[in-house]
Amino acid sequence: MATIRGARERARTEVTAAIKDEAREQLAAEGAAKLSLRAVARELGLASSALYRYFPSRDDLLTALIVDAYDAVGAAAEKALAAAGPTDHPARWTAVCVAVRDWALAHPHEYALIYGSPVPGYAAPELTIAPASRVGLALISIARDAHRDNGVALPPLTDRLRPKAARMVERFAPDIPPEVAAALVAAWAQLFGLISFELFGQFHNVVDDRTAFFAHAARRLGHEVGLL
Repeated sequence: MATIRGARERARTEVTAAIKDEAREQLAAEGAAKLSLRAVARELGLASSALYRYFPSRDDLLTALIVDAYDAVGAAAEKALAAAGPTDHPARWTAVCVAVRDWALAHPHEYALIYGSPVPGYAAPELTIAPASRVGLALISIARDAHRDNGVALPPLTDRLRPKAARMVERFAPDIPPEVAAALVAAWAQLFGLISFELFGQFHNVVDDRTAFFAHAARRLGHEVGLL
């Protein structure tokens, strides 16, 4: 019985992977808004009713693709952080940013799914929050380590923003000064702005050596966070 159950689980895993692979092909060709369970089933030679046993709706399939994409870019960021060593915090920051960019360039359609325009009619469920947080948490951990090692210069922060920055600390960045937390949010947004500009063609005829430009910009973002 255990052998039969194991074979069924392997078969389900394989079919699920095939469905998601075909869905990614559709993302590349048509975009997320046109993702269709019927089209995926047709390309795989499945009846629509069979596919619904794996993903009951388009939104369920989209969610699976979104979680996979967030986990993939998060894993890339965490791998770069682990390889960068424990003490050179600006270098660690830059390594994480470069890893996120490299992943985005290698997976443009998945990047667009999670950081591009919202998909009409789709609302991401709560289960996407943890995967979506992985890159941000990697950057926060660098700032926290630097603060612990006295390697952070406090960025300027207005009195108006200070209470809001303190709430940021309570929510997602304990042990980090409010000044750094506010700067982290800005840097996180600017990181993906840089990547999106490159990926979606906004640097055409503006930036030639985009790798060098990105590394420079990433280092500047780390400086703005206060990394020494």
